[in-house]
This record gives sequence, C-alpha cells and structure tokens, in this order.
Amino acid sequence: MAAMISAASTFAAQRVYELKSPDGKLSVVVEAGEGLSYTLSHDGDLLLDKSPLEMRLEDGTVFGGVQPVKKVTRRSVNETLRTVVYKKAQVKDVFNEMTLKFKKFSLIFRAYDDGMAYRFVSHVKTPYNVESEVVKFNFAQDWNMWAAYVTHNTHSLEGQYFTSNEAQYTYTPLSQWNKERIAMLPLMVDGPSGKKIVVTEADNRDYPCFYLYNYDEGKELTSRFPAFPKELTQGGHNNLQMIVESREGYIAKCEGEQAFPWRVVAVSENDVQMADNDMVYRLAAPSDPSADWSWVKPGKVAWDWWNDWNIRGVDFKSGVNNDTYKFYIDFASEYGIEYVILDEGWSVNGAADLFKVVPEIDLQELVSYADSKGVGLILWAGYIAFERDMEEVCRHYSEMGFKGFKIDFMDRADQDVVDFHTRAAETAAKYHMLVDFHGTYKPVGLHRTYPNVINYEGVHGLENMKWSPASVDQVTYDVTVPYIRMMAGPMDYTQGAMRNATRSSYYPSNSEPMSQGTRCRQLAQYIIFDSPLNMLCDSPSNYMQEKECTEYIAAVPTVWDETIGLDGKVGDYIAMARRSGDTWYVGALTDWDERTLVLDLNFLPEGDYCVEIFRDGVNAHRSARDYAKECVDLPADRKLTAVMAPGGGYVAKVVRKNVK
Repeated sequence: MAAMISAASTFAAQRVYELKSPDGKLSVVVEAGEGLSYTLSHDGDLLLDKSPLEMRLEDGTVFGGVQPVKKVTRRSVNETLRTVVYKKAQVKDVFNEMTLKFKKFSLIFRAYDDGMAYRFVSHVKTPYNVESEVVKFNFAQDWNMWAAYVTHNTHSLEGQYFTSNEAQYTYTPLSQWNKERIAMLPLMVDGPSGKKIVVTEADNRDYPCFYLYNYDEGKELTSRFPAFPKELTQGGHNNLQMIVESREGYIAKCEGEQAFPWRVVAVSENDVQMADNDMVYRLAAPSDPSADWSWVKPGKVAWDWWNDWNIRGVDFKSGVNNDTYKFYIDFASEYGIEYVILDEGWSVNGAADLFKVVPEIDLQELVSYADSKGVGLILWAGYIAFERDMEEVCRHYSEMGFKGFKIDFMDRADQDVVDFHTRAAETAAKYHMLVDFHGTYKPVGLHRTYPNVINYEGVHGLENMKWSPASVDQVTYDVTVPYIRMMAGPMDYTQGAMRNATRSSYYPSNSEPMSQGTRCRQLAQYIIFDSPLNMLCDSPSNYMQEKECTEYIAAVPTVWDETIGLDGKVGDYIAMARRSGDTWYVGALTDWDERTLVLDLNFLPEGDYCVEIFRDGVNAHRSARDYAKECVDLPADRKLTAVMAPGGGYVAKVVRKNVK
C-alpha cells in the first residue's frame, strides 16, 4: 500500500490512495490510473471490490479516465449537528475526508464509522450537459439482497422511471436479479459476519436520482438515470401529472461549477444499527443558519382519505363538505391532535387548478373554525396544479391561514422533478408552509436543507391495504422497511388503523379498510417509524370508540431527542427506544411468528421508573384488535419482556418517578 499523502501535496506518479474511518475499521482504497475506482473493506472484510466511477459531459469531457491527480487534501471533522425536526436532537458528524483534485473536477471521499460516501465536484465554469454518470457497486461476493423492484409501467425499463416508488422487497442473491425490473433506492445487501450494506444517495437538489440494475449474471449493480425530459404532456391521475413523451440525450443541465450528489454506502455491524443510521442527514446541505425555523411544528394529523370520510352517528351526509371537516376538527381538538388534512377532493377534479374549489367546501370558514379550536389545516395539492402557480398558491393559502401542503403525484425522479422538490420546499418556506411530499422518490436529505419538508412518502404504506389482496404481506414489510427505506429518512406510512386483522381474516375494503396484524402493532408503529408529520389514518368515529388507544396515539411524540436501536433482524422483528424529554418510549414489531423479546433498558439514568404497557391480548392471534394495557414498575434488572402475537406489537412508555 502506498504511503499516505500529506495535506495539499503535489505529485505525479501516485495512483493509490487510502482513507480510513475514525475508528479505523472502514477502509476506502481509491485507484486513479486507467480510470477511477474504489474498494471498500470493513474490519478486514472486503465489501465492495473494484467499483468504477465516472461522469461524462456532452462535449466529450470525462471526469475520470486517464488523468493525473494534481493534488490530494485531507481533513478530519468531529462536530455535533443540532437538528430542527429529526429523530434525535443532535447528530454526531465525525468523519475523515480525502479530496483528489484533477484539472476539471475533484472527487471527494468521506469515511464514517458507519459508512462511506463520495461525490464529484465540477470546476467547469461555463454551462454544460452531463451525458452520463457511472455509479457501480461491485459486491465482493454473490450475497443476498433486499431489492424493491419498481412495480409500475413494467412494459419496459424506461417506462419504470414513472413510478410512485412504492414496492415491497424481494430477497434473492445479487446474481438472480429480475432482468425485467429496475430497483429503487435504498437497496440492502447481506454482507459477511452479519454485516449489512445499504446503498443510496444524498443531497440531490438539482440532479436526477438513480435506480439500480444488474446487467449480467454477476454481483455488480449499476446505476440507471432517467434522462432529461424533452417532450412533456399533461395527463395522468386527474390530469395532475406530466408525462414524459421523449427524453434528451443527457441526464442533467448544469450552469457551471457545482457539487454533485453523494453516492452513499452505509455499513452496520448488526441489523438494528441500520435502522438508526444518520448518513443521509449528515451529508445533506445544512439549512440557512440565519433562518428562523421555529415556526415548523411537527405533529399528528387527522386524515380523511384512508377511511373514506366514513363517519357515523351524525345528522349530515359525510363526504367532502364543511360539516364533515368540522367533525374532524372537533375530534382533533378534543384529543390534542395538531392538524387536519383536506386530502384530494376539495379542489375541482381534473382542473389542475388549486384556486377552483368545489362548492361543498368553504375554505375560509373551515380555516377560521379550525383556528378557533386550536387546530391547523393542511391542503392536498396535485403536482402540476402546485407547479403551475407555486408562488401565488403558497402566498394565497398562507395568508388564508393554512399551515402546509401535501404535494402528490410527481412520480418521477429526473432533474426536472428533483428541481421542483427544491423549489417547492424553498417557496413554501418563504410563506411558512409545511411540505409533505407524496408520490415521490425516497428522501435524499432535503429535510435538513429545508426543515419545513417534514415528511415523505416513497413507501408501501398502509394506504395500499385499501385494495391489496391477502397475498400482499404487509406484516413482513413492516419489519423490513425500517432497516432499508427508513435509513434514508422519514416516511409517511400513515398508520393508526383501529380495524385490525389476522392473516386469515384480512381482506381489502375501500370504505372500511383494515390493517394486517394486531392493534398493538399499529400503536408500536408510532415509535418504530420515523414520521414527524404522522397521520391518524382511521375514522374519528372509530377512534372515539377506542378512547384508550386514541389517547396514547394523540400523546406520543413525532420527533425525538434520542433514538436507540435495541434489537432486530431484517424481515423478522425490530425493537427501538426513543426519548422525548425525560420520557422514553419503547416499541417492538414482529413478523407473522409469535415472538418474545427481552428488551434491555440499562441505558436509562439512575432512578425508579413506572412503565405503561400496551401488549397483545391473549387472544390477539384470533382477534387482532385484542390488547391489554397495564402499568408496572420497571424491574430492578431494567429489562422488559415483550410477548407478541403473530403480526403483533408491543409498546412501553417509561416515566421516571419523583421527577420535579
């Protein structure tokens, strides 16, 4: 191995450069000779063999190839990031960094204890187009992977770029890739010695996201980027989408010098560490330090769409009308729920115009009523309806008193749409409006850059159980997604079902939907899933009949001061602990196997604690809504035993006694 190069040294012949993580376990070896490539090892285990990387500009310029390195610089960082809206109040940002400077570009590598990342930085000063970028992950062996294949527009690989990024996971060896599919990020691979590897990207603000494909029968996965749209026509869902009719011969237009997104490889020594990985957040651009984000208020939302506006015991016809929304507002106010959303239906269907409101709705009356009850209102907005007059939409509805938008049906990840996400976040922030992105790709860190981006979909959430057949296994997905998709950032899964089904009793229902698994599973998801703007998906009528569970849901925080992964195995079970102030919440989920976990809470400070527990009832395997609530003292050994039914869950709220 060549000797380390000191900071700012100049050289001609050196071709191999090594970068290690602060703990010394992770090693990145970069080769700059005939082309650029890197290998990745962790504690002696080779994870990625020689993996090429390259960018090509449309004018023939290559970032890579046979080029001499002009300078190498190194730095080490050890600091603490204070978050605005996140799963912990502080994030440790500790890494070693190496920059290889070439004539027209630089290549930056970072090594953390829990992963590595690299990015290209262009020094070209004039405008140019990026023709292609090669991102390869050449895994050392034909390990098993957890791939979320795109399920929409599967007639061609190109067609699959039009997708809502909602899919369950397929578990196979890398070499058994489905050649008819591309896969969305993040993607997980089982490494050696029980390690897990997740690949994704971060800090995309004006550059396309990529998907993965396996071009041969081997163990190498390669990027596929959607090219820049050439011809677009309005259409799709209720005329709210832009359909790509043709594409350019390049993937991105660039104005000059810029840093491109980070290519991320996260590494964990055990499964549950991956469910608490901060790499995407760390790598994202920070928010404006001079900006005041105190107006960004996370919380829970009474949601209308999943339960089909299905309320009962009232003297009016429920639906998209003021009487129904006043009922939702009254419910939210009674239980201390921060928001009510007006989902699709309040604006004229098919018009793609957010200033055309259906006659059954009086928005000013609703927002005034909600304000009198201490409840904020959020509006659903289709993509092109929001895009066509973004500034005026944000100004108008902010002045009226609305608190944010749920923006839906982008369903693309090319440069045009990625740029839309950034502009939407920036414009909404200008008017103090929250943003919940639906019909979109996975998080890439925009929630750090613009903390008003408070949630994302890009997940096979509970909404799918309105129509999914019994063959769809949502229970197994629930104990898989925290380790993979959630690693990238928060997810608007929309939990909270009060109608719960066993494996044999579940069936799809649009107007009275149900969850797979137990009642306690739904409660535990408010702890397990990161979701700063967290839905109560079910009908207020159902919640009001389940006062005990509803009071718990309404009170559980949506952002946290501290997060600890307790135990877990991808696809089998997960247990996590989260702290808000002096109170700890512990949640656990299992798959379809009955399971008992012993949860060690010896991280708690000294003192005596009482524990409020929601656990699966003795008959939850037959009646999934069966549960028991109990209050106990925390045992002297600081261990809780969570007994879960098939498809079950467990919740414990741990409060210190005699705290003044």
